[in-house]
Amino acid sequence: MKAISFLKVLLLTYVFTGLLLLLLSLGLYKLGMNEQQVGIGIFVIYFLSGFFGGFLMGKSSGKNKFLWGLLLGVLYFAVLTAVSLGVNHSFSGSAAAVLAVFALCAAGGTLGGMVS
Repeated sequence: MKAISFLKVLLLTYVFTGLLLLLLSLGLYKLGMNEQQVGIGIFVIYFLSGFFGGFLMGKSSGKNKFLWGLLLGVLYFAVLTAVSLGVNHSFSGSAAAVLAVFALCAAGGTLGGMVS
């Protein structure tokens, strides 16, 4: 697996995340979603983005697809965390919420790799 193709898939995963967040914000604007619905939507977006990235990694790797998907999910979470820390200078959620997001990203990536 080439590092360049891995970075391309990671970048595509963030583009996919951006598009889904745009759709969620449109839903918030047009449908008047409440805070709980938006929170659930964000968790779903984390999982779907991990799945999308894991699926692409599995297609491009050929071998050990679920491991490549897991690695992509973990790195996706790591970049999300680093950006969040860079912007907010602290964690804005509880430890349980951070672990839940990690689990969603890792599980999504692994499942995407397995399905590919």
